[in-house]
Amino acid sequence: MPKYFPIDAGVSFACDESDLLAINWKTDRLSADFILPGVEGRALRVCFDGATIVRLLDEMPLSTERGTKNEGLVSGHFAYRVEGSIFADTQSETWKRVHHPVCHYEFITGWGCVDVLSKAGPSFEIVEISE
Repeated sequence: MPKYFPIDAGVSFACDESDLLAINWKTDRLSADFILPGVEGRALRVCFDGATIVRLLDEMPLSTERGTKNEGLVSGHFAYRVEGSIFADTQSETWKRVHHPVCHYEFITGWGCVDVLSKAGPSFEIVEISE
């Protein structure tokens, strides 16, 4: 059973009303922008420096993957570090050894989630967006 450890993103928002706006994935750099409900012209950017493995899922596959209760999930919370997930367990053992220690991070919105495996932890910032 996966264990979820909430991460403070530095801003409170209704993540069930949020969604992924954009993802920018380059060699050794990942950034993902999420809607901040009720805040026009700004988004929450989540960044990782270093190699990553990324998965984007909408709600349907996510809910069918989780057959049992997940320990540590908090209603309405956006960012987590996850231990014991199917996603992390099924990735390349060689990649995980090369980039050791690797952690699984998950960012949950009302329409799905972004999963990231990375040695680096996430950083968060509010950014301006063009509408």
